[in-house]
Amino acid sequence: MFAGFEKHTRHVNGVEIAYRIGGSGPGLLLLHGHPQTHVIWHKVAQTLARQFTVVAADLRGYGDSSKPLADAEHSLYSKREMGRDNVALMHELGFSNFSVLAHDRGARVAHRLALDHPQSVNRMVLLDIAPTLSMYSQTTEAFARAYWHWFFLIRPAPLPETLIEANPEQFLRSVMGSRSAGMAPFTDEAFSEYLRCLTLPGTARGICEDYRASASIDLEYDRADIAAGNQLQLPLMVLWGTEGIVGRCFDPLKEWRQVATNVRGKAIAAGHYIPEEAPELLLAEVLPFLS
Repeated sequence: MFAGFEKHTRHVNGVEIAYRIGGSGPGLLLLHGHPQTHVIWHKVAQTLARQFTVVAADLRGYGDSSKPLADAEHSLYSKREMGRDNVALMHELGFSNFSVLAHDRGARVAHRLALDHPQSVNRMVLLDIAPTLSMYSQTTEAFARAYWHWFFLIRPAPLPETLIEANPEQFLRSVMGSRSAGMAPFTDEAFSEYLRCLTLPGTARGICEDYRASASIDLEYDRADIAAGNQLQLPLMVLWGTEGIVGRCFDPLKEWRQVATNVRGKAIAAGHYIPEEAPELLLAEVLPFLS
C-alpha cells in the first residue's frame, strides 16, 4: 500500500500527527473516519498523487497519532482542535493553502477546519455525511438503529472504552461489517492496520472522546456559527453512497446548503466506505472538481 509515499510523524498543535506524503503539485489533505486510519485512502492515493502532493493524516486519537487524555469538556477532541492539528501540519509542510478530501469523522473535522481557517482551504470534498448538528437534531429510529455507535460511544467513561478494549476485532467487524457491503471492501492488509491501531493504548479513549465532543462542544460551536451567519464560502462537493444511511435518512444537499454557499454533490453507487468500496467512481468525481 502507498507505493512511493513516505511515512512520518510531526509535532504540531501540541500533539504528534502521523501521516504519509507522496506526489507533487498543490497540497491535498486526506482525512479518514471511524474506526479507521489514513489507510482508508490506499486505493486512491497513488492516482491522486499524480496531480497533487497528497498528505494522508491520522486524526488525533486514531492510528499512530497522539491520543491525549480526556478533559471534562471534551475540548481536546473537538473538531476545532483536530482542525488546528491539520492546518498546522499542512503549513509545516509548506502549504499555506490546500484542498481537502475527507470521509466520515474526518469530514466533520474538515467542516470545522474550513470554517475556522477559510483562508487555508481552496476546495473541499466531504464523503457520506450531513452536518453533525443536522444529524443529531433530526435523529430518527432508522438512523439510531443504523448508527448505534454514535450513542454507544458517547456514554461516560470507562464503559465503551472497556468494551472496545475487551475485543477490538469484534468491535471493528461489528461497525465496519454491518454496513451494506459487509467486509468485502477491506483488504486483509488494510484491516490488519485498522486492528493494529485500534489495539494501541489510548485509541479506544480517543475514539470515544471524538464522539463525545461531537455530541457536546462541537454542537455549541456549530450553533454559534449559525447564529452568527458564518457559512462555508469555498467550493464544496458532497458525495454519499446510494446504499448508505445518510442519503436515506437525510437530504444531504439540502442540509449542506444551509451551512454553505457553494455546494454541489450527488449520490454514487456505494455504501458508506466510498474510498474502499468505489475508488474509481470516487476518483471520477473528485479529480475534475479538485483540479
